[in-house]
Amino acid sequence: MTGVRPNLLFVFADQMRGMAMGCAGNQDVQTPNLDRLAAEGTIFDHAFANCPVCTPSRAMLLTGRYPLANRVIANDLPLPEDMPTIGEQFRDAGYRTGYVGKWHLDGVPRNKWTPPGPRRHGFEYWAAYNCSHNYYRPDKYYRDNPKPVLVEGYEPEVQTDLALEFLAEPDERPFCLFLSWGPPHDPYPMVPERYKARYDPQRLTLRPNVRDLLPSSARLARDLEPHQTLANYYAAITALDEQLGRLLNQLATQGLADNTIVIFTSDHGDQLWSQGTMKKQQPYEESIRIPLLARWPGQIPSGHTCDALVSIVDFAPTLLGLTGLPPLPGAQGSDRSTLFLGDTATGAESIFLMDLVMVDESRVQGLPEWRGVRTSRYTYVRRQDRTDWLLFDNERDPDQLNNLIADPRAEGTRRQLAAQLDAWLERVGDSMQTGKAYLQELGLVSFWNARERELHPANPDFL
Repeated sequence: MTGVRPNLLFVFADQMRGMAMGCAGNQDVQTPNLDRLAAEGTIFDHAFANCPVCTPSRAMLLTGRYPLANRVIANDLPLPEDMPTIGEQFRDAGYRTGYVGKWHLDGVPRNKWTPPGPRRHGFEYWAAYNCSHNYYRPDKYYRDNPKPVLVEGYEPEVQTDLALEFLAEPDERPFCLFLSWGPPHDPYPMVPERYKARYDPQRLTLRPNVRDLLPSSARLARDLEPHQTLANYYAAITALDEQLGRLLNQLATQGLADNTIVIFTSDHGDQLWSQGTMKKQQPYEESIRIPLLARWPGQIPSGHTCDALVSIVDFAPTLLGLTGLPPLPGAQGSDRSTLFLGDTATGAESIFLMDLVMVDESRVQGLPEWRGVRTSRYTYVRRQDRTDWLLFDNERDPDQLNNLIADPRAEGTRRQLAAQLDAWLERVGDSMQTGKAYLQELGLVSFWNARERELHPANPDFL
């Protein structure tokens, strides 16, 4: 470890699955700067979103707590003002903190202004918007007053400009900057033509588990075709890759690269017709597996692939460990800093996975609430009603084409994984109640009804 506190640049996309990078072995997608970051650092190819949906995932990222502990169990519920976060930890340690891009932690309405104070959770420089996926909208972000700043252009480019502005500010303090891009989250066609022109849809390879959508899932893919949608998805990733290159070049130009930890990841993935479904909130690899690249010259091994398990709930404890800061109060995730520094024996035995509330896309697709575990080899999932649902041997069946849950030859494995899941449930205090029961138990009914009124006015699911 260096004697000077390292800087932190934490960059994350929205709904980008882990297999959508050249450095992850995908030759269809163009990601030269992500590949460069992997070559100069470590790629973690077994990184997972514990709860693969935006708001709960982002709350876990900042708090190091699972959803029942941080009280953010569904999209568009607010992160409590008094919940300790990594932003406050860095600020209190003397870091210059900043947040740019999509926030999605301040409840509804999605276009609300988050004022300076506790709802920003320790981030002082602020150029953020609660939630929008119109990547060409003119109101790109809020600063320190309730009038949005109007800027023309493609949103990730505007956000990267703001991140570069933050990096260029003269300040003797170390910095902690979070940059949250909206793409490749749908709407998939909303990406500049110069990036779309790089992809011929018919030359792209669909994943082997892509099949016709289930009737309920087809409602989420009206007017979409798999090859063209995948081309647009990859085009958005290439657009982000170009912006990442600008950031890496700026760090080098300012002489900051050697003492800056750079992380690239995502909040969750995207099914894109795999298993006949769309979007997220699902226990399949396309939904839970996320990109994770880390660079810190001289500290994090370069050109290294790490296959140890790590998950989003571990990120805050790990980043604090890497920078030598005190742990977060109440954190349930583990400090994996030694794993990042090259000790591959310090990964997790298993990852706890969940979707706690049937809502939005899971409701449309008729998907159950569920809990599960992902080990280095297996995925085991149980529905909320405690019936078994899925068992995959990801080593022999990486595309999850063969559900072994009823296979008598896999019964011993199923029992072992079920016991691991039971241990996780006990550890985090999850009695596997329904999502609605948890909303009531946690005192979240008013927040839930507000989000239903805002997002589903024609068909709200009130409590």
